[in-house]
Amino acid sequence: MISLSDVRRALVPLTVAGLLLMGGTAAATVPAVAHRPGPATCSLAGAELTATARPAEDLTDLFTGYGDSGTGWTGADSTYSVRLRDGSLAWIFSDTFLGPVEADGTRPRTTPFLNNSIVLQEGDHLRTVTGGTAGAPESIVGPTADGDWHWFGAGVLTRRGDLTVGVLRFARFGDGYWDWGWESNALVTLDTDTWQVTGLDPLPSAAGVQWASWYQRAGGHVIVHGVEDLGAVKYMHVAMVVGGDLTDLRRWRYWDGQGWSRTETDSARVMPGVANEYSVSPYRDGYLLVTQDTSVPFGSEIRAYTSCSPTGPFEGGTTIYRMPEVGAWGSYGDPDVIAYNAHEHPELRDGDTLLVSYNVNSIDTDDVYDDVTIYRPRFIEVELDLTRP
Repeated sequence: MISLSDVRRALVPLTVAGLLLMGGTAAATVPAVAHRPGPATCSLAGAELTATARPAEDLTDLFTGYGDSGTGWTGADSTYSVRLRDGSLAWIFSDTFLGPVEADGTRPRTTPFLNNSIVLQEGDHLRTVTGGTAGAPESIVGPTADGDWHWFGAGVLTRRGDLTVGVLRFARFGDGYWDWGWESNALVTLDTDTWQVTGLDPLPSAAGVQWASWYQRAGGHVIVHGVEDLGAVKYMHVAMVVGGDLTDLRRWRYWDGQGWSRTETDSARVMPGVANEYSVSPYRDGYLLVTQDTSVPFGSEIRAYTSCSPTGPFEGGTTIYRMPEVGAWGSYGDPDVIAYNAHEHPELRDGDTLLVSYNVNSIDTDDVYDDVTIYRPRFIEVELDLTRP
């Protein structure tokens, strides 16, 4: 069991993460972004998306019941997912609360708090994977000796069936409340039989890009989408790993606006306004981007864009959902409640019906102890309709 002082130190990233992930509080001038001269044509070019969304009640109820039981995971953010070879799902989380949960729906101030975890889903059964032991759980990738912590990003299976997950290292650079930020990227490999860490390898980190927003296999390669987070403005970047082994840094190529470069600092800004976490997945004969709109600070809109290429340009910007929990006029009636980091779970797509998640949090730490329902993912089903020109 960790101490209350440890929890409070760990919650510094939790309580301000929403500010980092949502963007700054003032508008910023957006520099130009790079696009290649005309994408390959596909049926999505010039098409118009419309959307009908509703809560995904079955999945929401499953996580609510499990979280309220207090037997493991009780709330977290990030909420990526990967289908494993045995058909089960690995739900990948960053900052995580474990049980217990009190009968009145609060968390004890001594509840264990980790910076990353995984929840395995087999049918309607959930169980929590952490580091450490059952009696003394720890983050799967723990802090450094200097106190740097690690958040999880997107995941992808290796060819032999291990799970690899992007790892973002954050560190303090001063004593002030806001004196912390992203430091570097890595990749953790987990044996999906034992759930032991079998590798922690560095990833490219020289361009100021967090290379863990989205991983997508494409033929024999992996397309990597990342974010350059400048606070008030966030930019999409794209890389490709030839052959699909993310740990082989010689195989990384970076989209420079015209083609693929071997030099990470050539990576081009593809578009502004994405979140730190978003999805770019195959859709029809092109690609579908799902992201929170971060051009508006603390905004509630989730948008979908289409492209004929994973490198863009992305067209449309259709609002597919407005997250109802946000702000003083939201469902909690709390100006400190925020929502962020929406993305799709394409392995759970049914035709043109998407399964999308987003995270809810509060910039007031007390809120997430006083009401366990706040700091949990939400799931929605979004039915898309495509009108071609």
